[in-house]
Amino acid sequence: MKLRDKVAVVTGAASGMGKAIAELYAKEGAKVIIADLNMEGAEAAAKEISQNGQEAKAVQVNVAKQEDIDNMIETTVSEYGTLDILVNNAGIMDGFEPVGEISDESWDLLFDVNTKGVMRAMRKAMPIFLEKGKGVIVNTASTGGLNGAHAGATYGATKHAVVGLTKNTGYMYAEKGIRCNAIAPGGVETNIGSSMKNVSEFGMSRTKAAQQVMPRTGKPEEIAQLALFLASDESSFINGTVVTADGGWTAAF
Repeated sequence: MKLRDKVAVVTGAASGMGKAIAELYAKEGAKVIIADLNMEGAEAAAKEISQNGQEAKAVQVNVAKQEDIDNMIETTVSEYGTLDILVNNAGIMDGFEPVGEISDESWDLLFDVNTKGVMRAMRKAMPIFLEKGKGVIVNTASTGGLNGAHAGATYGATKHAVVGLTKNTGYMYAEKGIRCNAIAPGGVETNIGSSMKNVSEFGMSRTKAAQQVMPRTGKPEEIAQLALFLASDESSFINGTVVTADGGWTAAF
C-alpha cells in the first residue's frame, strides 16, 4: 500500500473529489481525517471507510475560520499522533461575475474559503512537518487558476493565488523534506455548482467559448488517483508545481 501508516487530512471530504481522495488514501493504508462543513456527510464518508476495515474520523470544519482549522489539525495529532499529508480541497465557486459585478462580500468569502483557508491549514501543519523533517501538501487549484475564462474573476483570482502559494511553499521548504504541489482540475462531476449564487448572465456568456472545447468532464476518482500519486513517494522529485488534469481541455489554448 502506497500510504501505509500515513496520517492524512482531507478538507471538503464529505463529497466529490475530497471524498474520492479520502477513500483512496484509506484504501492505500492511510488514517484519514474527513474534514468538512457538512458534518452529516463527513460522518457518512468516515463510516463507509470504517466499514471497509480502514481508519477515518469526521471533523466539522469551516475552513474560513481559524479556530476550525486549528481544531482540525490538533484533533488529527490527538487522534493519530502526527500528520503526514495535508490535502486542501475545500472550495466554493463564484457566480461567473466579471470584475465590474463583484461585491466585496462575495470577494471576501471566496478568498476566505479558497485561499486564506488553504494558507491557514498549511501554516498550522508546517511546524509538525518541520519537526518531522518531512511532509506533503496537495492543494486543489483549478484550470481557472491558470486561465481567465473558466469562472468569474473572483474564483479565478483565488485559484491563481493558490497556485502562487503552492509554488512559493514548494521552493521555500524544498530543503526541509517538505513537498507542496497542486492539482488543476478541469470540469469534474462534483456538487461545487451548488455553491454558485446569482449567476452573471454576461459572465457566463463570455466563458461559453472555453466551455465548448472541453473534451469531457472528469470523475472525482480520476482526480483522486493524481492526489494519491502526489502524496506518495512515487512523486518524490515533484515539488512546487501544478499538475493539470483536464482531459486535454487547456491544450486547445
